[in-house]
Amino acid sequence: MARHCDGLFLYLSFQNIPSSSFFMKLFFIAGEDSGDLHTSNLIEALRKRLPQLNCRGVGGDKMAAKGVELIAHVKDINFMGFAEVVSNLSIIRKLFRDVESDILDFQPDAVILVDYPGFNLRMAKFLKQKNIKTIYYISPQVWAWKKRRVKTIQAFTDKMMVILPFEKEFYQKQGLEVDFVGHPLLDVIQDQEQKQEVDKKIIALLPGSRKQEISRMLPTMLEIIPHFPEFQFIIAGAPSQSKSFYEEIVGDSKVGIWMNQTYALLESASYAVVTSGTATLETALFKVPEVVVYKGSKLSYSIGKRLVQVDFISLVNLILERKAVEELIQNDFNKENLIFELKKLMEEKHKKRLNQDYEELWQKLGSQGASERAADVVLQQLGVQV
Repeated sequence: MARHCDGLFLYLSFQNIPSSSFFMKLFFIAGEDSGDLHTSNLIEALRKRLPQLNCRGVGGDKMAAKGVELIAHVKDINFMGFAEVVSNLSIIRKLFRDVESDILDFQPDAVILVDYPGFNLRMAKFLKQKNIKTIYYISPQVWAWKKRRVKTIQAFTDKMMVILPFEKEFYQKQGLEVDFVGHPLLDVIQDQEQKQEVDKKIIALLPGSRKQEISRMLPTMLEIIPHFPEFQFIIAGAPSQSKSFYEEIVGDSKVGIWMNQTYALLESASYAVVTSGTATLETALFKVPEVVVYKGSKLSYSIGKRLVQVDFISLVNLILERKAVEELIQNDFNKENLIFELKKLMEEKHKKRLNQDYEELWQKLGSQGASERAADVVLQQLGVQV
């Protein structure tokens, strides 16, 4: 059973010992590159309050750089779609057993689950059974499908922190109070000064972070290159993949690859083609006109189409509650449509309208300081004065 620190902090307060000298252990589970980024910033905010913080978990290079001892890396566990998950069930089950065992050995003061719902919601049930405090950061997209998961969250977690403005109201309607801390991307992007000098105007290609989606999305993106000779095309290489993986797909195509420099690329880009996911929001916050694309396996798409209960797939359109950026989904994602939509973006009237939409998006996402506010919520849950 994990130890609970409320009593310890009460004792420390009487002894006039600062909370910053207290040794605390936290376990984090983030299964994707975006979760790795946001978790690393949360850990940085926590360490400002608790320099003695000891962290273990599942994540990526950014979490490791913040001192997290990783027991599994996102590059080995990041699967997309129903068919892909089923074909990798043995890997997922082994990871689940390994994480369970490591948590019991580590005896953390709390476990912080970051998105990654297929894995983390099952882990939340295990943690509840073991009476381990559980905090969920970045809500699964229960508002899009599987609303029944709200009951799971309510039953097995101690606190939920959300980062999208409409999520708080959604959970309230479902009878669950959550904390809206704001979107951590606002802090990350506001601090960027990575613009690079380039020979031509850039069209950025963001094919995703998982091997399955990159292999499916990138070939179609590459087909449009000859139709825009005045532009330089550059791929945003995900930190969880190797450059050689992209080079195998690219072949002789005239395209650059910037590894682990997505924000520098977006800072420099004039337009972008972006696979649906967090990257659509990142691109919009950099105010880059974009076309959002998505194509899954036939099985995954067929199942998802029956289950998903939202009008859009991009976070930009979902937050604005209207079609601000074009979405090319499944069979609509082809060379001809992509060329047409990119050329439309280059018209002055469309660029002006989209810039206004992006300004509204910034306003809706709240103020900066999301990671700091999330850290405050975590420490409050653990009985620490903030």
